[in-house]
Amino acid sequence: MPSVGQELLDVPLPEMVAKLAMGIATAQAALDENSVNTAQLLAETEVPVVLGVSQIIAEDGTVSFTQSPPIDVSLLQIGLLPTFYQFSEATIEVSMDIKTTTSRQTNVNVSAKAKVGFALWSSSVRVDVSHNRKFGKEVQGTSRLFTRLAPVPPPERIAPILTVVDNRPDGGA
Repeated sequence: MPSVGQELLDVPLPEMVAKLAMGIATAQAALDENSVNTAQLLAETEVPVVLGVSQIIAEDGTVSFTQSPPIDVSLLQIGLLPTFYQFSEATIEVSMDIKTTTSRQTNVNVSAKAKVGFALWSSSVRVDVSHNRKFGKEVQGTSRLFTRLAPVPPPERIAPILTVVDNRPDGGA
């Protein structure tokens, strides 16, 4: 019968750790691909945006507004960025309870018979012995897998840099 220590050694811990690592790598690749697809969607989706509004206060105190014509810009250009995630922690917990039992049972049945008659006497003794040995084993195990995802900032180069080039003769003043 294997010992409790051997039972614990038989748990394929290296295989479980390898599968966890490969599962995290596969999940991380899927998360990254999703973030890249989101960035592409944000870059391709355009909305009209008014880039400038001027408030003009006249000499008599009346206020009027003028605005530049709307232009189409991508959601990425106006500052919507995809969220990136990374696995920051992974834990495997395994617990096992092993219970073994052995029981022995011996039964002895003795019976005797005697006959007497016409100067004859006979007797017999019968003995039945049986042995039972029972083994029992209970194994209970639980495992728990815990992973933690943390949002991380998008790569710096994903956000466009806004450079204003004003070619008006007065410089927009």
